[in-house]
Amino acid sequence: MAGDGLSDHLVEGTMKYGGGSLMMWGCMTWDGPGYATKIDGRMDADLYCQILEEELQESLAYYGKTADDVIFQQDNDPKHTSKKAQTWFRDHGFEVLKWPAQSPDLNPIEHLWSHLKRKLAEYEEPPKGIQELWEQVEAEWEKIGVETCRELIESMPRRVRAVYEAKGGYTKY
Repeated sequence: MAGDGLSDHLVEGTMKYGGGSLMMWGCMTWDGPGYATKIDGRMDADLYCQILEEELQESLAYYGKTADDVIFQQDNDPKHTSKKAQTWFRDHGFEVLKWPAQSPDLNPIEHLWSHLKRKLAEYEEPPKGIQELWEQVEAEWEKIGVETCRELIESMPRRVRAVYEAKGGYTKY
């Protein structure tokens, strides 16, 4: 009834650990997920280029790939499209896929983030802090299989077709 208190069995407690958030960068390939890195502070074009230089290059090396073997996909975030990032990609021989604005439904990595979040939600106890959250993220990232990455990449034609049929509108993706 209106004005009655909530019953205990209808309320799920939350754990406060001082707030904050966790930002990370990760990539995926046909052969599996690349390296992931925790971002401390704010990411700008300089940090993004540093991550590309280190994490992206190491991810490709891990799978025995070079810039010639991939078409790099990213969204239109200003740090991704900055002159520094464009120069980095050009200087390192990467082809970067041109990407429409406001189209996360087309981007396979967005669906990989959703997969990761679902796995984190399966933990019985919430993390007690950012460090514990990062440890869980790392553990779940390491468990992402080749099949998951391939399914997401193979879904691209269906995603593009759905957006085309919706005339650029919303899709189920």
